[in-house]
Amino acid sequence: MIETATIVTLALLLDRLLGELKQFHPLVGFGRVAHRVELILFRGEPAAPRPCGVIGWIAMILPVLFLGLLLAHLQGWVLFTAEVLGLYLVVGGQSLSSHAHAVSAALQQEDLPQAQQAVGCIVSRQTDALNAQGVAKAATESVLENGSDAIFGALFWFLLLGLPGVLLYRAINTLDAMWGYKTPRYIDFGWFSARVDDWVNWIPARLSALSYALLGHWRSAIYSWRTQAKLCKSPNAGVVMSTGAGALQIELGGEAHYNGKREQKPLLGCGDPAQGRDISRAIQLVQQSQLLWLVVLWCTALLQRIIYG
Repeated sequence: MIETATIVTLALLLDRLLGELKQFHPLVGFGRVAHRVELILFRGEPAAPRPCGVIGWIAMILPVLFLGLLLAHLQGWVLFTAEVLGLYLVVGGQSLSSHAHAVSAALQQEDLPQAQQAVGCIVSRQTDALNAQGVAKAATESVLENGSDAIFGALFWFLLLGLPGVLLYRAINTLDAMWGYKTPRYIDFGWFSARVDDWVNWIPARLSALSYALLGHWRSAIYSWRTQAKLCKSPNAGVVMSTGAGALQIELGGEAHYNGKREQKPLLGCGDPAQGRDISRAIQLVQQSQLLWLVVLWCTALLQRIIYG
């Protein structure tokens, strides 16, 4: 357990110090292969049925599973190094913070076009028509939701299943990001990818929400979780964003545009609508939650060492 805590700590330190790899990132290569698989299965058609989506998902996941199992057979310092580097490569905390800070900085400078462009890097909605408040809401929602996906989901599956678990988790998460859209092109093809992503994030999302509640305004966070999470379409994003908004005592949600269509998202949290300064507060909440996870992990490891020697 001490070794696991050390691996997690080193991986998070590497992420904090180095950030995301700018070149030759394995996830970029994985995404390119997934795109080619998609083109093969679509066969030039505008859409593809669910069985094709399942076939594509299996074709992409099996090599990752094989790689994870192969790496798990390493021993000694080689395995230790592989686990540190592997976890570092799939945890995206510093990348998320950097992108969100870019949005916050643009809003502080009252440069709305730059803020719209910056927030477009971390959200899937249309950003060209957003006002400053809309940009702030979108960025804050992304920080809270992606904090669960990019950091806590990866940590959970690493702690549960080691390197194979975290590699599979990130592959599943990436396929959902590429194929999980509810558009005419992906509504059937990406259905399976989206469902599997919901399953693997069910527990991490609730642990993330609990962390937000513990480190923010507890009563508002729990009230928002209980009353508002069920209003969201996503079984996980609703929990994370409603609780995070309550913890920060701000309001998220409202009108958004996706693929040219207007969508009225449920209002989440309590208090005034999110402003530019709340983006930094959301980043701080995610980082404090990350530290909380580390403290709990080290306390558990040390307690185990004391009890079992």
